[in-house]
Amino acid sequence: MNTQVSIERAELRHVDEIAPLFDAYRRFYGRADDPRARLFLQERVARRESVVFVARLHGAAIGFSQLYPCFASVSLTRMFFLYDLFVAPQARRCGAAAALLRAAVDYAAGQGADQLMLQTAVTNLPAQRLYEREGWVRDNDFYVYEYHLPTGERA
Repeated sequence: MNTQVSIERAELRHVDEIAPLFDAYRRFYGRADDPRARLFLQERVARRESVVFVARLHGAAIGFSQLYPCFASVSLTRMFFLYDLFVAPQARRCGAAAALLRAAVDYAAGQGADQLMLQTAVTNLPAQRLYEREGWVRDNDFYVYEYHLPTGERA
């Protein structure tokens, strides 16, 4: 691991430097550039609806992660969903992704959470290897289902 990687919690003043990484993350998952993306990120940070960490290498932003707080009714505990994790391709393999994962775990523990969850594409084998190396366990007991509301049904 490169000892030059540092992690800090993002604030509003960091949104401009994280926004290009957020766009690249969305493109990685097949989404087109969208002018609303920066505002989406800004609103999550401003409203404290998510926790965003930024990874830096020699001071430059090279990656980010975003956690959403939620609760587990069955275990009656607080938990976090690590929804976004991205490191710029040119900066991969320097330890930034592992450092972002550890920052998420440390933050969740500090908030009294019982667990963290994440999901990734079944084809994203490098990420899966990283998660398992960092102690994350793949869920084989539950399926993930999605329901997408048609545009006209959204509030």
